[in-house]
Amino acid sequence: MNISKEQLSKARVLVVGDAMIDRYWYGAVDRISPEAPVPVVRITREEERIGGAANVASNVVALGAQASLLTVVGDDEASHKLEQLVAKTGITPYFDRDAQLQTTVKLRIIGRQQQLIRLDFENTPKSEVLASQTATFRNLLASHDAVLFSDYGKGGLDHAYDMIEQAKTAGKPVLIDPKGSDYSRYSGATVITPNRAELQQVVGGWRDEDELRRKTQQLRQQLGLQALLLTRSEEGMTLYDDEGELSVAAQAREVFDVTGAGDTVIATMATLVAAGLSLRQAMPLANRAGGIVVGKFGTATVSYDELFGGQ
Repeated sequence: MNISKEQLSKARVLVVGDAMIDRYWYGAVDRISPEAPVPVVRITREEERIGGAANVASNVVALGAQASLLTVVGDDEASHKLEQLVAKTGITPYFDRDAQLQTTVKLRIIGRQQQLIRLDFENTPKSEVLASQTATFRNLLASHDAVLFSDYGKGGLDHAYDMIEQAKTAGKPVLIDPKGSDYSRYSGATVITPNRAELQQVVGGWRDEDELRRKTQQLRQQLGLQALLLTRSEEGMTLYDDEGELSVAAQAREVFDVTGAGDTVIATMATLVAAGLSLRQAMPLANRAGGIVVGKFGTATVSYDELFGGQ
């Protein structure tokens, strides 16, 4: 299934969720600390990238579509840096600020080409700020073709159910990258995209494909979803819907880094759905995009030419 750059350029995706900064500190490891049995990392280079929902929105823009990012952040150094980084990508930012909130930062220390430790800085937003976010969401709905909720479990989507209802009323497709063991707040969405571990948290384990199919379709019906897209790493992905199921095999390529692969998959799905494709038409392309991005280091994106170049 092909789609023109012009078609994609008109697609508008509203991304809602937990945005964050991914910080990478690279350094040389020459010795072990005399204070504890840990490596001493002499930092030689620092890098900052947008992460979480911001990376999802960046994936939408990289494909040539338009993305708005609605998120709750603090009023701190990290939030202002995040806003600067987001603005450079071409994403339209809508930041609701909570002075008591610590903007999420994931700091990774890299030495000898491997991650030595990750430090997370975060807390959860207040309900008044989330209510304000819901009001902003209502105002933005009409000017977008699809809504994508990127849930990283940081509290920014505690009002998701209300926003899903508004989007449904407005006739907008809703795609959700879920988190946690309670999916009830995603009820009524068009599609959710859990990976195997995330789905297992909700439905428990399965012995075989038949049991997986039964449990997944049961969950889909309970939540009133049009579809559930299960991402399965080396096994590709499977879409469960009213017609049954549709599977695609993983793209065979060297896996360098799986960071952000889920972001790329759902961003590609949302962009193509916003451009008019069905979920079944969009899924093989989203699978291809995920296969491309795992060959890159860190949170990364896929361009239109990379996605459609080999077709």
